[in-house]
Amino acid sequence: MKIYTRKGDKGTTGLIGGTRVPKYSLRIESYGTVDELNSYIGMLRDKVLNEKYKAELIEIQDRLFTLGSLLAQDPEKNSMKLPQIHQSDIDALEESMDEMDEKLPPMKNFILPGGHETVSFCHIARCVCRRAERLVTELGNEVDLNELILAYLNRLSDYLFVYSRLLSLELNAEEIPWIAKV
Repeated sequence: MKIYTRKGDKGTTGLIGGTRVPKYSLRIESYGTVDELNSYIGMLRDKVLNEKYKAELIEIQDRLFTLGSLLAQDPEKNSMKLPQIHQSDIDALEESMDEMDEKLPPMKNFILPGGHETVSFCHIARCVCRRAERLVTELGNEVDLNELILAYLNRLSDYLFVYSRLLSLELNAEEIPWIAKV
C-alpha cells in the first residue's frame, strides 16, 4: 500500500465513509489538532522516565487515535465499526489526577508554564488540547458528536496541567506563581 494517493492534490481529503471535504473544513481542523496533540504527547512521553506515567501517556495516545477516527468519519455514510470513547476513559484520567494531587502542594496561584523542558512539553500539550477542545466544541454546534469526545478533551487538559505540576515536583523544577500586578 502506498502512502500517497494523489487524491488530495486539489485541496480535498476523504472522510471515513468516502465523503470528500476541503482540507480547511472544521472537521479536518478538529481531528488534525487532535493528531497534533497526539504528537506532542508522544514527545512528552519520550522525556518521561516514570513507567507508570509513560504507560498512561501511551493509553492517552490510543484514546486520541480513537477520538480522531470518530471525528474523521462521515456519520451518515460510514459503515465501518469504529472504536469508541467510554466514560471509563474519562474516569481513568480523573483517578490518575486524584493520585497525583495527593502528592502535590496546594495551589494558591496560577503557575507560569516552564521550569524544565519536560514540564514545558506538558504545558504545550495542554494548550494544544485546549485548542482541540475549542474546535471540537465549534464542530459540535454544526454536527452531532458523541458528548464524551468533548468531555475527554476537557479532562485531558486538566490531566496535563496536574501532570505538569507533578513533573515539576519530580524534576525539582521551580514552579513560579503568577502574581497579578494590579
